[in-house]
Amino acid sequence: MVEIINPSHTLYSIHLHISDEIKVEVGKLGSILFKKGEYIYVGSAKRNIITRINRHIKEEKLQKWHFDYLRPHGIITKIITYETSIGECQLAEKLRKESGGCWPVKKFGSTDCKCPSHLIFVASS
Repeated sequence: MVEIINPSHTLYSIHLHISDEIKVEVGKLGSILFKKGEYIYVGSAKRNIITRINRHIKEEKLQKWHFDYLRPHGIITKIITYETSIGECQLAEKLRKESGGCWPVKKFGSTDCKCPSHLIFVASS
């Protein structure tokens, strides 16, 4: 599931498979319907990327980030870390274009920036 995590990297993507359509209460974003399929969540950790990723892997935890609300409803299929030649927003856009995905939830993971979302819906299964 987890690719090699380079501790000097600060960006990551978590690939999550959701097997059934589900409605999830996501903090201040409210109640959101997630279609079944493949999702990519893009995040960053300025320090301790391994700790951040290990936290995201856990299903039961205090819900702090948007991904924390979605995580218990899916299976992580892949985690990739990235060096910092581009920023988090640029990585999200790059992965969206490469995957042919779309932004399923406005401002998911991106309330502190101007981009549409850091969650990408890739495909129905």
